[in-house]
Amino acid sequence: MKKPSKCITVDEARKLQDNWVDTRAKLIDSNLGKLDSREFYYTIEELEEYLAYVKEESKKQGINNPGVRIYFGAYNNSKSDYATIFIAPTEGESESPDNNYTIAPFNFGQTGFPPKNY
Repeated sequence: MKKPSKCITVDEARKLQDNWVDTRAKLIDSNLGKLDSREFYYTIEELEEYLAYVKEESKKQGINNPGVRIYFGAYNNSKSDYATIFIAPTEGESESPDNNYTIAPFNFGQTGFPPKNY
């Protein structure tokens, strides 16, 4: 299989992570008074299952090439107040497609603690 065109190098990924830690994570951690989550893990199987669900539900709506957005979020409950991400489906191929609010978003990945640097 050919490497996808939007892949980046390991060095580029490390620079992105380092920049996040230097410009955001330190401020967030300082404000919270503790380390916050900043990396999240899903198995390939979990992601494939969710993407297949989005494709199938989108197709029922006449959407042939849906996309997804990855959002930052934060829990605010008795179990956790840490950061999280969730994946939300979009309605299609336009440059900035609308979210598809009829398909359930995806959450509940695992996170390393303390956070793992790339």
